[in-house]
Amino acid sequence: MNETVTRIIEQLQGRTPRVALVLGSGLGGLIDEVEEAVRVPYSDLPGFPHSGVTGHAGLLVSGRLGTTDILMLAGRAHYYETGNPTAMRPVLEALAGIGVEELILTNAAGSLETEMTPGSVMLVTDHINFSGTNPLIGEPSDRRFVGMTEAYDPQLCARIEAAAIETGTPLHRGVYMWFSGPSFETPAEIRAARILGAQAVGMSTVPEVILARYLGLRVAACSVITNFAAGMTGDELSHDETKQMAPIGGKRLATILRHMFSTVSSTPET
Repeated sequence: MNETVTRIIEQLQGRTPRVALVLGSGLGGLIDEVEEAVRVPYSDLPGFPHSGVTGHAGLLVSGRLGTTDILMLAGRAHYYETGNPTAMRPVLEALAGIGVEELILTNAAGSLETEMTPGSVMLVTDHINFSGTNPLIGEPSDRRFVGMTEAYDPQLCARIEAAAIETGTPLHRGVYMWFSGPSFETPAEIRAARILGAQAVGMSTVPEVILARYLGLRVAACSVITNFAAGMTGDELSHDETKQMAPIGGKRLATILRHMFSTVSSTPET
């Protein structure tokens, strides 16, 4: 058992969470709702990232949200920070090592659909890897040939959709396209993304989905829409806009997740 797994197990104080939630922009406040919380700085966990993105706390939080034992990860490493698509691999390997089975990822994204306005929430139903890289490049075993037909677990997605309906929270569905960043996309790239079938674009999540499926985790993902994509309004994009709009959609997504974790036990389905 590696050092990081051992340290996390020690901090869990006997808990055995099967669900982990990665908090993207606008959702950081959800860690304050975790009951009986134990907070571990990423700096105390070997292999965990030191994110250079404002709004990412760098904390692993263990506790209970609603009726569910959960791990929350406040902060992630992005490909655009180092050019390393495997940056989150040690984190996900540690989660799998302590027995996590379900991973829910959240992110901030730009909308390609006029009806999916800033402040909306989108359930990711599939993705397009537009970056030209893959976190499994260099993996020596045949396990690298991971099937991605159901990268986003149908049962997990159904639970998110049910929670949205039960709380009366609008929830869009769509395909997320991963661009490497850190520069925003051009209008021409957005036109290409639309032709290829994307409804939202962003700079994260896809490497984590690929790695999680490689490790056998079931995955779901949601995007908080912070802006219309380049060329749709004529305005220039900025990270400040992302930070300003993320809390609006983040509040809506938090409502969905809070309800989901209050009505569904973390006990795996049989």
